[in-house]
Amino acid sequence: MLTPDTKPDLSTRLFTDLDFSTGAVAAVSGGSDSTALLLLLKDHLDRTVSGAKLLAVTIDHGLRPDSAVEARLVASFCAGRGIAHRILAWHGDKPATGLPAAAREARYRLLAEAADAEGIKLILTGHTADDQAETVLMRQAREDDGRGLAGMAPATLFDWRTWIVRPLLGTRRAALRDMLRHRDIGWIEDPTNVDVRFERPRIRAALAQGEGERCVAEALARSAQAARERHDIGRRAARLIDAFASRPVPGLIRLDRDFAGHKDGQAAIYALRILLATVGGMSFLVDEARCAALLARLRSAPLCATLSRTVVDARRFGIFLRRENRNLPAAAPPVDNQLWDNRRRVTLGGRITLKDQPGGLVIAPLGAAAAGRAPPIEDIPPSLSRAALAAEPSLWSGGEQLDFAGGNAGPQPVSVVPAVAPFARFLPSFDLEPAAAVAALVCAPPLPASPFRGHDGGRGWAKA
Repeated sequence: MLTPDTKPDLSTRLFTDLDFSTGAVAAVSGGSDSTALLLLLKDHLDRTVSGAKLLAVTIDHGLRPDSAVEARLVASFCAGRGIAHRILAWHGDKPATGLPAAAREARYRLLAEAADAEGIKLILTGHTADDQAETVLMRQAREDDGRGLAGMAPATLFDWRTWIVRPLLGTRRAALRDMLRHRDIGWIEDPTNVDVRFERPRIRAALAQGEGERCVAEALARSAQAARERHDIGRRAARLIDAFASRPVPGLIRLDRDFAGHKDGQAAIYALRILLATVGGMSFLVDEARCAALLARLRSAPLCATLSRTVVDARRFGIFLRRENRNLPAAAPPVDNQLWDNRRRVTLGGRITLKDQPGGLVIAPLGAAAAGRAPPIEDIPPSLSRAALAAEPSLWSGGEQLDFAGGNAGPQPVSVVPAVAPFARFLPSFDLEPAAAVAALVCAPPLPASPFRGHDGGRGWAKA
């Protein structure tokens, strides 16, 4: 049961670097970690930024009979402390497999919608050092390629617009619970946290055994080392992208031939993995070994191959990457915040009803016929540029192709802009530098400002 509190006894230095100029959304389930987060955050804002907007949000996943009751308990807890609160429910069918991942996606989507409605750009979650250790051990058990061993990032950009920050990642759950007990505050115990049908509770149960503390310490040390390595290789890959990659036409990336033979082969492989995923519209990076084999072939001779939905066409005057012309999305009406082919973000402006457009308005690939009418590009074979353009999205109305500014049909309430596919939905702060480099390359919108005050204004957001 949630009960009244007294004076806090845990340092609020956790929040001093954060920018609360637009306020904050706190994700609160009623468990110990999120309850501690909310109280510590409110204490900090009351002392330092008393006018800052604070909204607590509880997501009712609808997966347990008591979830709605628990959400109302959190609402009552917040009301007693003058904290604005909203309950958002995850509606619709739930998947039979992959439920934790689907719930996570739905949770962050709903939190972002709540933040957007209030003009807030910052979401805080209560993930702790214990959660981090569990995450690292889970990924280690899956024989992760190394990137994942960094664990959860201190900050993650969701949908390229809203920051999710985890200020408690360096804090143990036991310390938070001690603080709550000191303040005479209870919390809700979620039975799924001990349901060993799921992977995380199994890891948690194992860590409760005799060697658990040693395993936690080792996992956290491993995470810190992997995070440093991921930052480092990301910075090096970003430099290679800046130095060797260009975009002659939309949908076509050109790499200088010297890229394949660069002395920093590790960074070149990583950069190529990111570029292949971006061009192919893939959420996950291509397998490292397969990419290394491809890069080795690119060093020795011209070739044309397909990997990760990307055609790699290596010629004497450059290495070209474009989306293969297979399995492209069918024509369909634009949907707000849709990721078209996972390569373009669609945004609808205003409240215009698209079905009122003559003949209807749809988004579909440009196609070979329309691409064939495009003007030639200097130093680029027409076959390359036209093949790339054919897979690009275009707006169509009544069978007539329009450009994104509306063309001869007048302005259209639709924006279609490039996205950096592997980071379009979730961009961990470990990967800011390569993501920013690719965004500049493909003309995607720039990254929003760091959630941390006093960042350097460039790509090296060390605080993130």
